[in-house]
Amino acid sequence: MEDPMAPVTLAFAGFSRLFHQVRLPEMMRSLSGVSPQEIGLLLKSITSKRRPKQLPPINGDFYDILDTLTDEQRAMQRMIRTYMELRVRPVISDYWERGEFPHELVPSFAGLIKDTFGTHPYSIDGLGPILTGIAAMELARVDASMYTFFGVHWGLAMGSISMFGSDEQKRRWLPAMERFEQIGTWSLTEPEVGSATAAGLLATARHDDHGWVLNGEKKWCGNAPIADLNVVFARDLADNQVKAFVVERGTPGYHIEKLAGKTALRVVQNATLHFENVHVPEANRLPGVNAFRDVARQLALARAFVAWAMTGTAMGAYERTLDYANKRIQFGRPIAGFQLVQSGLVQMLGNVTAMQTLCLRMSQLAARDGKLSHERASLAKAFCGEKMRETVAIGRGLLGGNGILLEHEVAKHFADAEALYSYEGTHEMNTLIVGRAITGMSAFI
Repeated sequence: MEDPMAPVTLAFAGFSRLFHQVRLPEMMRSLSGVSPQEIGLLLKSITSKRRPKQLPPINGDFYDILDTLTDEQRAMQRMIRTYMELRVRPVISDYWERGEFPHELVPSFAGLIKDTFGTHPYSIDGLGPILTGIAAMELARVDASMYTFFGVHWGLAMGSISMFGSDEQKRRWLPAMERFEQIGTWSLTEPEVGSATAAGLLATARHDDHGWVLNGEKKWCGNAPIADLNVVFARDLADNQVKAFVVERGTPGYHIEKLAGKTALRVVQNATLHFENVHVPEANRLPGVNAFRDVARQLALARAFVAWAMTGTAMGAYERTLDYANKRIQFGRPIAGFQLVQSGLVQMLGNVTAMQTLCLRMSQLAARDGKLSHERASLAKAFCGEKMRETVAIGRGLLGGNGILLEHEVAKHFADAEALYSYEGTHEMNTLIVGRAITGMSAFI
């Protein structure tokens, strides 16, 4: 039968050992001069060391811009974030390092887009300016390459066909592109013509009895090595105006050369394209493009969503940096508890919040007016580009040597930011667009 006094006996034995090991009489005499407040602080210190402090959640939406969404829109935003966190984030750094595209993700990514964008009309801003912008932010928050893949395919290629194509052309190409069974690319920039595309393209289109003949080169065409359809802009030799054509993969004279040696957006498959007497039927010319001003309508929207993507890149860098700082122990404590680290984190968060609120207001104005001005899109692109660069640089620095390792993800954001800074209009060109609007004087040349 168990002795009912056994617990008491064990407790007394333990107290006896403690009495001899700690020398309780001496300890009690030492404590006689200590105030109750000091004893309380001592006990609090002991307790805090035993129980890890509950840290605040990592949240890059400090001003709650997501609260502006409806319940339906918020559900879509959560779907995108969940997919990017669970399906893309665990694997994308490996693809980035190898410079390869994750084809394995395309079916599930197509399902995600069908459940969000696919429920709305075809358009470069199919969910409306606000939710489309936030979707761009959520994609780039995890990986700017996946945003770019989507932006080129859905926003630029499908957007061009939707904005400028005939009803027959829309029926012909858009359904398969929506299902990602056919991937699209978009070709405006040339090896010798970047910012000066409005002044004239070197790639030419000549009309003949069989349709059109394209000659020239294009560069930086995202998705081109894996694309089935290419929306190509060329100068019509008859009137020197820009026209748009859909060139299908396998067309004779259409040559694709994958662009190598990139240090940013390495998952995106870019290419230099060569057109050597490429014959395109009249049925493949998009009738809505008859001058560069038509293309410019699309560029304003594209720049706006790149500003949102820049915001997502900065947001991702901030969240990953804060997570690292909470876990990285130096001098016996997390580096998040040091003043200079907190200063850097606050600067990062301030930049992200400023970018978010600027982009949100830009999109609200676009929804109100039914259009987006070039000036507002360019201001967002220029401002967010600077703040994104600053933010990812602070994050890279706060990680020290680990800031150049892909395993912590900040390095990827840091590198990818350089591509976002330049594409869809350089910082300088967007600055001059805004400068012309506020002064009434053009300073381009």
